[in-house]
Amino acid sequence: MRKRSITGTVFDIGNYALLTLLALLTLFPFLHILAGSLASPTEVLQSKFILFPKELSFEAYRYIFSENTLLRSLLITIFITVAGTLINMAMTLSMAYPLSRNVKGKRTIMLLVVFTLLFGGGIIPSFLVVKSLGLLNTYWSLWLPGAIHSFYMIILINFFKQLPVEYEESAKIDGCNDPTLLWKIVIPLSLPAIATFSLFYAVSHWNTFFSALLYINDSHKWPIQILLRQIVIMSSGGIGDASYASESAYVIPPQTVKMAVIVVATLPIIMVYPFLQKHFAQGVLLGSIKG
Repeated sequence: MRKRSITGTVFDIGNYALLTLLALLTLFPFLHILAGSLASPTEVLQSKFILFPKELSFEAYRYIFSENTLLRSLLITIFITVAGTLINMAMTLSMAYPLSRNVKGKRTIMLLVVFTLLFGGGIIPSFLVVKSLGLLNTYWSLWLPGAIHSFYMIILINFFKQLPVEYEESAKIDGCNDPTLLWKIVIPLSLPAIATFSLFYAVSHWNTFFSALLYINDSHKWPIQILLRQIVIMSSGGIGDASYASESAYVIPPQTVKMAVIVVATLPIIMVYPFLQKHFAQGVLLGSIKG
């Protein structure tokens, strides 16, 4: 085994130290948000930056969860995320796989796909289209307008082009048609890419805010991001849903409620990452080289 030189060892130590420092710096904002949400009101008002609260206080979380509406909105968001991700991946895969093969009109379709990356209709035309289709106040208004992300689809097309052709030829010899080939052969070989883009779509649906604010007027159908916005407005003394106005709202500092809201809104989706981590890096890299 070849020994490393002293210079190489020193470089490795310095490199690891620098990377560790950068990793800790990225964690500081998260620790500050978490600590601020758990700190007492007095400590939050007196300290500008908190990493470790001197006294734990769960008043901000009690205020957020004081209404059963939050649980309903959380379940609605989970439903929107799961159903929306399934719709996204079904439509993206069904379009990306044919375009990765030699089909008629492929060039024209790809030009239309790339066109959508460069130009968009804007907010008002999108709203008019959703309204004319009768999708207002329905969850379809959150799913259908962004059912296929053009950039993700292009990467999947390049990924499918890299799959061994021999598998498909063998399956066709055995009598597989195109849908069976996609379901039995292509999708199992594409799990890293599917897991990666499913995560991207899921994060997008979980964080959906402006679309829900624009299309969902019924407060009983609000996802958690809209509801948490109402809670922040009420805690700051603004105009919002009066059902969240309680005595504790005037005792808890608004910044504490905002930090607790950030934790509640981001923690569930962050917990998904460890389960997809083994596919994540591989899925991002695959399909990004071949044009």
